[in-house]
Amino acid sequence: MSTPLDPIDHRQVEAFWGRAVEAGVIDSLTVVPTSVEAFGDSQELADELIALVIDGPKRATAGAAADFEHGGAPPPTVGGLWIAADGHGRARALLSTTEVRIGPMSSLDDAFAWDEGEGDRTRKSWLRDHGAFFRRYLPTIGVEFDGDIPLIFERFDVLYCE
Repeated sequence: MSTPLDPIDHRQVEAFWGRAVEAGVIDSLTVVPTSVEAFGDSQELADELIALVIDGPKRATAGAAADFEHGGAPPPTVGGLWIAADGHGRARALLSTTEVRIGPMSSLDDAFAWDEGEGDRTRKSWLRDHGAFFRRYLPTIGVEFDGDIPLIFERFDVLYCE
């Protein structure tokens, strides 16, 4: 059984942002994050994935284009900043988008699967695990899963984490 994500803790996010500015990783007067969000759809998955960001191997993510359309959020852009939260809505990492590509799920390549840092980091396991995620998640926003569903493939750098 999975536990739903907690709402974002905006006071904690503001404090996190202040510490990132204080650390000198960004200039808060000229740059602001475009979003604060958790990876995945449960506390357990969000905590697992943010740990992969903080501990090293996860430097990419993919989301359904339909999810951005459904939520009204703009898709990521190169150079954009965003804050990744854990499953309890606490800011844990400040990320900078370095690459964005939109394509069908089937266009995933080995290098991107490796950069996502999940499972055994192969294309085969990525397609299996992400297929299961999208089959579970997409119906919650009224979208039917299709093996060629458009995804937004994003690579990022970690600028600051706690």
